[in-house]
Amino acid sequence: MKLDDVVITRAIVESFYKKLLEYSDVDVAIAGAGPAGLCAAYYLAREKVRVAVFERKLSIGGGMWGGGMMFNELVVGEEGKGILDEIEVNYKIYQKGYYTADAVECISTLCSKATKAGAKVFNLISVEDVMLVGEEVCGLVLNWSAVQMANLHVDPLTIRAKYLVEATGHPAELVKIIVKKIGPRLLTSTGDIVGEKPMWADMGEKEVVENSKEAYPNVYVAGMAANAVFGAHRMGPIFGGMLLSGKKVSNEVLKKLKTQK
Repeated sequence: MKLDDVVITRAIVESFYKKLLEYSDVDVAIAGAGPAGLCAAYYLAREKVRVAVFERKLSIGGGMWGGGMMFNELVVGEEGKGILDEIEVNYKIYQKGYYTADAVECISTLCSKATKAGAKVFNLISVEDVMLVGEEVCGLVLNWSAVQMANLHVDPLTIRAKYLVEATGHPAELVKIIVKKIGPRLLTSTGDIVGEKPMWADMGEKEVVENSKEAYPNVYVAGMAANAVFGAHRMGPIFGGMLLSGKKVSNEVLKKLKTQK
C-alpha cells in the first residue's frame, strides 16, 4: 500500500483535536504527569471518571525517570509496595522495609495503566492560569509550552473541570497561580504557600500523604506540591509516598464526585 503524506497529516490533526475537544470539559484536570499525578489519574480513570492530565514537558514521569542522582533505581517502603503490587511492577527486597524497583519500568507501567484505564495525557501543554467563576476555580487555562518558552504573546485556551489536582512537584506552579491571582486564601496555616522543608525521608514520606488534600476549594494537591504548599519535608528518591499521595487524592475527589450524583 502506498502511503500518502497528507493523509498522515490529516490523521494526526483530526485525531488530536477530536481528543482535545472531548476532554475540554472533564470531571478532573491534573496539572503534572509525574508519579503522583499519574497515580491519581489511574485510580480516577479506573472508576470511569473523565480525567485529563496536562504535562508541560515532552516526557511524562517527572523525577521518577532518574531514580536517585540519575541512578534509575528507586526505593519504596512497605506501604508503597502495595501499589507496585497492584500495578504489577517488579521489585526486589533490599532489606526489611526497603524495596527497589526499576525506575523506567515503574513510570512507564504507571503511564500505561493510567491511559489504558481511560485517562488522557496531553504533553507539551502548560498551565498558564485558572478559570474562575465568582470565587470558584472551575478550570485550567492552557497554552503550548513552546509559546511560553519563546515568550510569545499568544492567547491561551480554556478547559472546564469540576476538580483540579496540583501535581507539578516542588514548584507547586498551579497553586502559585491561584495565590498570585486570588490572594493568600489557601486552606493552609497561613493562607499562603508555606514552603518546602529540607530533606528528611522518614518524615517527608508520611507528610506527603497527610498533606495530599484540598488546598483551595475544588483544588487538591498531590506529591511534592502537597509538601511545598502545606510546609513539610522533601523525601528524595523514595517514591512510595508519591504513589500513595496520588491514590489518596483520587479517593478524596471520588468522594466529592459521588456526593454530586
